[in-house]
Amino acid sequence: MSNLINVPKNRGLTNTSSRLSFPDWSNWLDDFFNRDLSPVFTSNFNMGMTLPKVNIKETADNFVVEMAVPGLKKSDFNIDLDNQVLSISTELKEEHEQKEENYTRREYGYSSFKRTFTLPESVNDEKINASYNDGILSILLPKKEEAKQKPVRTIKIS
Repeated sequence: MSNLINVPKNRGLTNTSSRLSFPDWSNWLDDFFNRDLSPVFTSNFNMGMTLPKVNIKETADNFVVEMAVPGLKKSDFNIDLDNQVLSISTELKEEHEQKEENYTRREYGYSSFKRTFTLPESVNDEKINASYNDGILSILLPKKEEAKQKPVRTIKIS
């Protein structure tokens, strides 16, 4: 003896024990917003780039920023350092044109992103370097000598 709730596809929750037949605005709104859109509206609608995921690791000697950005070339990136703020950005523009006997079809695309990070004072900004390999942008941020972790030292008691 359980109270089951029927959950029809693309509908909100409805109580099966209810005998009322009033219109349910919630179901009507669910139907309206969950209905499949025509392919005209959904195909190639959002060609923009999403914000890439970033991993930041700290070791005894460095910070490493790794960003997953497959499908780009290293020349597509702009990496700038301004007042301890590291900026990583890219901007891509595409244009395709197809000419046929009775028509010309042109498509334009634009995508970009920009990520910024405030670097700690312990980073040696003169020795920052970056590489791009297999879709991963890696930026090595070496620490200043005084900020590097010293090895454990045993102190003898006199």
